[in-house]
Amino acid sequence: MKQSEEGTQSSLPDDIALKIASLLEVPDLCALGSCSRFWRSLCGSGCIWESLVKERWASLSSLTLFDESSSSTPTKAPISKGWRGFYIKRHKEMAGRVSAVTKFVEKCFPNESLEVGDYLKAIEELSTMQVGFKDVQMFLFKPKCNVLLNLVGLHYCLSWLEVPGEDVIEALQSCKISERRVCVKWWKLGRLFYGFRMRDESHSRWVSLADLAMAKEQEVLVVLQRGAIHEVLQVQISAADPTSTPWSCQSAQRQD
Repeated sequence: MKQSEEGTQSSLPDDIALKIASLLEVPDLCALGSCSRFWRSLCGSGCIWESLVKERWASLSSLTLFDESSSSTPTKAPISKGWRGFYIKRHKEMAGRVSAVTKFVEKCFPNESLEVGDYLKAIEELSTMQVGFKDVQMFLFKPKCNVLLNLVGLHYCLSWLEVPGEDVIEALQSCKISERRVCVKWWKLGRLFYGFRMRDESHSRWVSLADLAMAKEQEVLVVLQRGAIHEVLQVQISAADPTSTPWSCQSAQRQD
């Protein structure tokens, strides 16, 4: 085994090995690091983990870690333990933050439907917590998540993070959830016709996550973004067949 490890080190230049490791995603990088002492040392390199930190959390692009041996002087090449440890700590923090949002959303749809106010609040919480695109992919784009959580993550990426639709659809397809569908239903105040108020209008639309990501259902996105304001009385998002869901809408009384 020792000879095999030495052979690996001598047959593969360090710069090429480092380049290979730097192209891997975190799970593959960790798996490679468990192969031998050589790969464990190389896969723990600070430059690799620094790149992973700043790629996943773009807001930390100017971050500089401090060497533990010095309390005042930042090091431009942090020890590998610092960057790897920071990544692990940050990952756990993000998992806890997204879990809190997940629990909030799950409490809000006991009948498989979600009011738009709660929906927008969940998205705002993700923004407050500085959740990144990679975090959404890891924690909210999982097939085992309710499709309403998938939708919250999708809308957050498009509207708050301003991730290009092409990148979002690629992530949805990679996670095998692009064809999952939701039903968005909204009620609008009836139009005035010769001084009389017409009956309130009910609209219902089944849409896939892929269609929303590619802006094929722009009207639905606008309704979700604006919520229940102006002429829109109520908006509900459902993961179930609307014919079997106890939809309800109490029109507000208004005077013109």
